[in-house]
Amino acid sequence: MESKPSVQKLPSIQPKVLMQDLQNKYGHKQMIKLNSNENPYGYSLNVIESIKNIDHLHFYPEVNDPLLFQKLANLLGVQVQQIIFGNGSDELIQMVCRAFLQPGDESILAKETFPGFLTEIQIEGALPIQVPLKNGVHDLNQMKQMISHKTKIIWLCNPNNPTGTIFTHQSLVDFLNQLPKNILVVIDEAYAEYVLDTNYPKSLALLSNYPQLIVIRTFSKIYGLAGIRLGYGIAHPKLIHELHKVRPPCNINRIAQQAAIAALADQKFVDYCRNTNEQQRRRLYDHLNKWNLPYYVSHGNFIMFDMKYPSKKVYQFLLEHGIIVRYFPNYPTHIRMTIGTPKQNQVFINIFSRFLESH
Repeated sequence: MESKPSVQKLPSIQPKVLMQDLQNKYGHKQMIKLNSNENPYGYSLNVIESIKNIDHLHFYPEVNDPLLFQKLANLLGVQVQQIIFGNGSDELIQMVCRAFLQPGDESILAKETFPGFLTEIQIEGALPIQVPLKNGVHDLNQMKQMISHKTKIIWLCNPNNPTGTIFTHQSLVDFLNQLPKNILVVIDEAYAEYVLDTNYPKSLALLSNYPQLIVIRTFSKIYGLAGIRLGYGIAHPKLIHELHKVRPPCNINRIAQQAAIAALADQKFVDYCRNTNEQQRRRLYDHLNKWNLPYYVSHGNFIMFDMKYPSKKVYQFLLEHGIIVRYFPNYPTHIRMTIGTPKQNQVFINIFSRFLESH
């Protein structure tokens, strides 16, 4: 039995190596995990308390919990009808592609960005039009130049993953004003809560004037709930209505809903994570400057920098010393690392200093 042609071309997703296996292989009691941009401070203590007494697990979940919708709508300053939840932001990307892409359509995205866009575009049989970043930032002008009569969706990631860079509010407005109204623009803002730059787009405020805009966010990053898989989209109610047509039933489990309600209620934890992340980001910048290593100015909870050595070599050295980071084929001398806790970052600084001293 063969899968459809668009799926046959895709690489098979292999199971990740278990953390315990890495610890056993390299002889460490605990690895420092800085490869997936998770929140090193965990999650609000409210979450644990909220899920202790969850009942009715033998029933299918109700995916339209009014309390969760209302709390999120109040926080964001939008209407309940503008929100849709997904099993992680990955499922929302999947829903957008399933609802709006057909074989032969074109979809524009950055060449170096979140890989989930490309995968879902290809699954639907659409043609991805990839535009290289310009100095690590989305080249909005070039993306605009790539529009054709076949273009259906443009994907933006802001802050971008893996570079952590952003484009500004005014550049987004100028971009939207020059686009045909029948082209969807999807902005992945997974790291939005970490951004402190006042020029960062106020995307939700643009929804009323740009009904073709969809914003995707997640509870996986600053809220520290990557393990429960919960993301959400915000858009014009008409777009949300169309997305509900392809949303799997019961896609959000009871534990995830309850945990999200509790997490939203603890904005002090969010503030703490944002502020501490900024302090540690500047600390790492100081060391990168001292080492004379170029880096992208990041607005997320991670940093990508040029080590001037083959990335696989540095990755392996760090792995052997108990630190997991990330490297990318398109960046042969770069690594991306999550900004860890002060203690984790100190271990990284010590280990990486040893690498530089020996090379």
